Amino acid sequence: MLEYRVSAHRLDAQRSEATTKQATLTLDTDIQGRPDAFNPAELLLAAIAACMIKGIERVAPMINFQFDGVEVKLHGIRQDAPPMMTEINYEIIVQTTEDDRRLALLHTNVRKYGTISNTVAKATRLEGKIRRAN
Repeated sequence: MLEYRVSAHRLDAQRSEATTKQATLTLDTDIQGRPDAFNPAELLLAAIAACMIKGIERVAPMINFQFDGVEVKLHGIRQDAPPMMTEINYEIIVQTTEDDRRLALLHTNVRKYGTISNTVAKATRLEGKIRRAN
């Protein structure tokens, strides 16, 4: 089994910092919000996007899928009481000349083997689509 470790600490009333390996990330923990840092909900969405992109990087060579770029757009819906994400929608946009069947195969594999996306899908509705870039 793989294990992951992250440490986070409060710097002041407006910001905190998370570290892992050699990486540092400023966190938006300000009650008023910060435009220059990810808040917890945005971090969750970013983790899902990173999981999907990493999944494509992992799966593409195994299925010989050719692509030039990937963009993932996410939209999360949060309810207030109790506070939770009730729904997360995504769109994976792939720069590729592969046909629709192969694009669907890539999507199936990304959904099937995504550690973060599978974890989140057990807790809330996670739905989306994949499409070819224009």
